[in-house]
Amino acid sequence: MSEKIKNEILEWIKVIAIALVAAFVITRFVRPTLVRGESMFPTLDENDYLVINRTAYKIGEPEHGDIIVFGTNLEQDDGKKKDLVKRVIAVEGDHIKIQDSKVYVNDKLIEEPYIHDNYTDGNIDITVPEGKVFAMGDNREDSLDSRYDQVGLIDEKDIMGEVVVRLFPFSKIGVVK
Repeated sequence: MSEKIKNEILEWIKVIAIALVAAFVITRFVRPTLVRGESMFPTLDENDYLVINRTAYKIGEPEHGDIIVFGTNLEQDDGKKKDLVKRVIAVEGDHIKIQDSKVYVNDKLIEEPYIHDNYTDGNIDITVPEGKVFAMGDNREDSLDSRYDQVGLIDEKDIMGEVVVRLFPFSKIGVVK
């Protein structure tokens, strides 16, 4: 076999190896997801293409204000389980109270410049138990979230990851907060 063919084969092996390593890293540590619905408007729009950090809560804990993706028992039209995108409002040990459209965490009114229409429906008065978070959409009037029994408090083990980057639309590409 000529030296040129050997070099060509080695180059192909390198390219394939790099592609396999990159695919492994991408599937283990990040995950793409697509926003369905208007529950996170104005922060996120329907069909925004997001990348989530799958390791965020394996090495750390959810924090107030994090935007997370989590699995639910809700079914989509195609019968698959529905993943939701919401913002963490309260973490384990926090006392959350929603009264007169205002949200209090540990008896302090929280600043929420990201919410749509500045209105939060519901009357909640609970302390978040260990291993759970309370999350809501930014568009409170159009969000199925922890205020409702269908979703309820989210088990930390059901959190797939933290949203870190919006990739599409290209005009809005960047870090999401």
